Amino acid sequence: MLLARVVGTVVATRKDPRLEGKKLLVVRYVSAEGGDEPGYVVAVDTVGAGFKEKVLTVTGSSARMAFGCKDCPVDTAIIGIIDNIELDSKT
Repeated sequence: MLLARVVGTVVATRKDPRLEGKKLLVVRYVSAEGGDEPGYVVAVDTVGAGFKEKVLTVTGSSARMAFGCKDCPVDTAIIGIIDNIELDSKT
């Protein structure tokens, strides 16, 4: 699983029929401390995430196992909304 933040949405009027009705969000990976990592990814939202929320994402075959994504052409899926992150200060 990877930490990310929702930074935008994607509207695609024409797409693979298996993606019909699925919300596509632009996410940016973040470090555990909240700093931005380079690049952006389009992810299928399976949990109702909103703009600027921190989320958990999965990629590859794990994304295709997310709820509602079986047999879909998906490489990244949002599978959780993060409420809080706590790090051990000794590391």
